[in-house]
Amino acid sequence: MLVQNILNSKSINKIYTIAQDKTIDDAVSDLSTHRVGALIVSNDGKTIDGILSERDIIREMGKRGTACLAEKVGDMMTSAVSCCSKSDSAEMVLETMTKGRFRHMPILEKGELIGLISIGDVVKARLEEMAKENSAMVDMIRGM
Repeated sequence: MLVQNILNSKSINKIYTIAQDKTIDDAVSDLSTHRVGALIVSNDGKTIDGILSERDIIREMGKRGTACLAEKVGDMMTSAVSCCSKSDSAEMVLETMTKGRFRHMPILEKGELIGLISIGDVVKARLEEMAKENSAMVDMIRGM
């Protein structure tokens, strides 16, 4: 299964972004409002400057308390972002996310942001694919 198939199966393909100069408090509000686990940090909505996840924020709050909410997104974001393309396999994406211990991966086409998938999206797609394969095998064994 390819990343393109996962994108096609998502009911909502909205990419939520936030500018580097916004505060972490703004980011928390956006994460809550949109009910997502990560925001792409981008000043133009097309290029990726970084990514900020709820885990990043919680980790810093655990270290320093709520004072970090006044900081800028650009100071807390992860700037070395692993990305994929529509033609990458779900297995490769899942392996990359698992090894890197992160849950969200932006999708780029010709250097521009076109989507974002979560580890949940990838696992769901793989489970559906495995169920179809299983059903096909059962049908084959039964001679259908």
